[in-house]
Amino acid sequence: MNSITIIVTRENRGKRLDAFIAGSSDYTRNSVQLLMDRGNIFVNGKICSKSYKVKENDEIVINVPPARDMGIIAQDIPLDIYYEDDDLLVVNKPKGMVVHPANGNESGTLVNALMYHCKGSLSGINGEIRPGIVHRIDKDTSGLLVVAKNDKAHEGLAAQFKEHSVTRVYNAIVYGNLKNDEGDIDAPIGRHKTDRKKFCVTEVNSKSAFTHYKVLERLKGFTLIECRLKTGRTHQIRVHMQSIGHPLAGDPVYGPKNIISELDGQALHRGVIGFVHPIKKEYMEFSAPWCSQFQKFYNKVKIK
Repeated sequence: MNSITIIVTRENRGKRLDAFIAGSSDYTRNSVQLLMDRGNIFVNGKICSKSYKVKENDEIVINVPPARDMGIIAQDIPLDIYYEDDDLLVVNKPKGMVVHPANGNESGTLVNALMYHCKGSLSGINGEIRPGIVHRIDKDTSGLLVVAKNDKAHEGLAAQFKEHSVTRVYNAIVYGNLKNDEGDIDAPIGRHKTDRKKFCVTEVNSKSAFTHYKVLERLKGFTLIECRLKTGRTHQIRVHMQSIGHPLAGDPVYGPKNIISELDGQALHRGVIGFVHPIKKEYMEFSAPWCSQFQKFYNKVKIK
């Protein structure tokens, strides 16, 4: 079993143990609490409660459970791989594919395909149902993802996402004609107070979120834009664009209820991802073209 060690610095003293670990690692607070319940987290060699207030120089050790399939079926699903070595791979996820198994999506996911392709050789940091997964994109968003094959690679990649140093460039088609050719949306995002499956711009129980958008082309009733993220909140682009009155075309959650036949979900594609290879220490950047649905809708609304 691998382990991660974190030393508490002066500026973090007094924080709750679970909150401190969540803020200092790639684990969510719920994942931290689950690991604590299983006895996988120690403070100075002892098991402490979630509410323990950390002290300067406390040594926190997280014993990382090995990745197990937990009944996950390794499925021979074709993968569009852009790069692969012993430590990681970069894959272009198709629109409509869920990243990891969950209730109602136990098979046909990216993880099912990765389990087959990598023969189980994936990092275990993100738990038993998300082996190798460093970051995600929504089911109906297409585009590039980097996957870790071992824990050392996972830690190095996760640190870059936490520092917001990973290059992530998206293309989206939004409703309407944006007034400005480019702009910044600096607005915190949190869960919707009445619909817990949705997110919204709010100051309550929220996290900072920053999106830069740039108009690429003005279309018939729509605008093609590029988005660059400094943060990576759930549904960030979808929520931010809706908040300024320009929701994504085809978005079933944040957009109008009219159906766009060419699209099955939001017109959003992560076309570029760039990062420093966690082992080789070289910057790598990859780009992928739009998926067929995105291209078809663009062709329909393009001004001839």
